[in-house]
Amino acid sequence: MFKQIKQLLAAFDEQQPSIEQHDLKTAVAALLIEVMRADSKLDHNEQHTLTVTLKKYFNLTESEVDELTTNAAGSLDGAIDYFQFSKQINDHCSAAQRIEIIELLWRLAYADGEIDPQEEYVIRKVAGLLYVAHTDFIAAKLAATQS
Repeated sequence: MFKQIKQLLAAFDEQQPSIEQHDLKTAVAALLIEVMRADSKLDHNEQHTLTVTLKKYFNLTESEVDELTTNAAGSLDGAIDYFQFSKQINDHCSAAQRIEIIELLWRLAYADGEIDPQEEYVIRKVAGLLYVAHTDFIAAKLAATQS
């Protein structure tokens, strides 16, 4: 009987899709791209803000940013949720760094001059996955509007 249970569990484990592992840069870039895509309008200001943000935040060159955004967009297209990206951030970032990432998401959302409800939804969802308290979520939003 135990042998049959072990075989059943082994078969179940083989059928489970593995969660793709991303590095921190890809995870942050993917979440930024998701905010940019949320309103279904690809704005030049948002694209520029994405590039500048990634260059500054990770100290990358233009070609490295292009490669990173291409890889992140591909990973995002194949993702069914944000967990695989938020897990990397939670594993490698402090609470202050996670709040800073939420602020980056807000800055990108504000880049086109307006916040779409879908952009806010994505940022709120990501903030929950990153265990960012509501007060810090609001503080990050206010900081983004002032910069």
